[in-house]
Amino acid sequence: MSVSSRSFVRLPPGVRDFLPRAAARRRAIAERLLAEFEAWGYARIITPVFECADVLERGLGEDARQAAIRFVEPGTGEVVALRPDITPQVARIAATRIAEVDGPLRYCYEGAVTRMPSGARVQRELLQAGVELIGAGAPEADAEVISVAVASLATMDIEHVRLDLGHVAPARCALAAVEDLDRRADIARLLAKKARAEVARAAAGLPATVRAALEALPTLLGEPRAVLRRARALDWPAPVRAALDGLEEVLALSRQVVESEQHATIMLDLGEVRGFDYYTGIRFSGFVDGVGEAVLRGGRYDDLVACYGRAAHATGFAADIEAIAEAQATRGIALPTGAAAVLVVATQRRRREAMRIAAGLRAQGVRAAVDLGRRRGRAALATYAREVGFTHILSLAGSAAEAASCAGPDAAAPPPRQVSQASLRRAAGGDARALAAIFIHAQAGAGASSRPRASTKRRA
Repeated sequence: MSVSSRSFVRLPPGVRDFLPRAAARRRAIAERLLAEFEAWGYARIITPVFECADVLERGLGEDARQAAIRFVEPGTGEVVALRPDITPQVARIAATRIAEVDGPLRYCYEGAVTRMPSGARVQRELLQAGVELIGAGAPEADAEVISVAVASLATMDIEHVRLDLGHVAPARCALAAVEDLDRRADIARLLAKKARAEVARAAAGLPATVRAALEALPTLLGEPRAVLRRARALDWPAPVRAALDGLEEVLALSRQVVESEQHATIMLDLGEVRGFDYYTGIRFSGFVDGVGEAVLRGGRYDDLVACYGRAAHATGFAADIEAIAEAQATRGIALPTGAAAVLVVATQRRRREAMRIAAGLRAQGVRAAVDLGRRRGRAALATYAREVGFTHILSLAGSAAEAASCAGPDAAAPPPRQVSQASLRRAAGGDARALAAIFIHAQAGAGASSRPRASTKRRA
């Protein structure tokens, strides 16, 4: 391919390829999250990447509707949309496909969502994994979902996890008392910036209780007990006081899981206003060291399922896999070791034997393939194998054979190991148990040596 023709090979803005090492990190993150979700009783489901736009948009907030990418489906002429969020799809399923189930529904998922870029983030295609708990009310369901969020982030080997927890009731109540819609929008914008002085100026002339509440909202941020104490000192109507009581109960119910994680903390933020046209109760965001944006967002959305024909309580969250991968890379967390993968290298004379050996390894659950490329030196061969996803090389050379790691130059790789001809003959004959054990044990050792030290606190 010429240089000029290569220049026309491109991707649209906001999407990217993930080569084997980057893909391995993201798949490992997704599988760890899903494993934790399943441990809490959430069943995996798969939803389509696009739907009829008018159906999907029933469950989208204003921001998500604006972010949806639409096109005309050639077969039907209908306008369809790439999903910018998976939660409305789960709500649709709960309302239409399994509405007859009598009891709470626990589902988890992972997949890509596509959004028009907004703000500083130009990425359009985002990898997510999340949970939805439908048909269960507060406070127990909220506490469970928050606990799952903390427990799942704790599997990411990131030292510090912070959950910012809030409730839409205080801000919604205070803003609803501002009758002028333009003025209300201006104050909401200032609250989103935590601009207390500007909020105070914008609230001048409002009733004293409303002004006091609006001025206080940007400061209701910090340690939960202190924030609740300051919030309760304000003159709220009964529904807001009930919401604060419910928030305190959720904190108490989720404390066991949060405190069992060595570096997990919860902060309250009662002045957060972004997205409160979507959430109906508790809302939260998860943060980790190394990433400025939230890596996880969720909350209660009791009005959503009804958009598809069935009223139901609902709560859940979605984790941003790409943001977690960025946090791991920033913290220097090693790539996952994964399962053993063996590249079998042989001269042309022994190529068929190599194919039989690779088949024997695969029968034992070890990824294996025969090298079909040109002959290379040891270092070049190891570099090639590592770059295309292999962990070990099995070299068949003359009467000798050896198994070697493909670890990079910065890794402490063990010396090559001699493999007996008897093991090779048995593997080529279909019994590769002994040969497979060499690679399985070596890879397990590599994983143990690179794994971060486990928390000394008990996991719930």
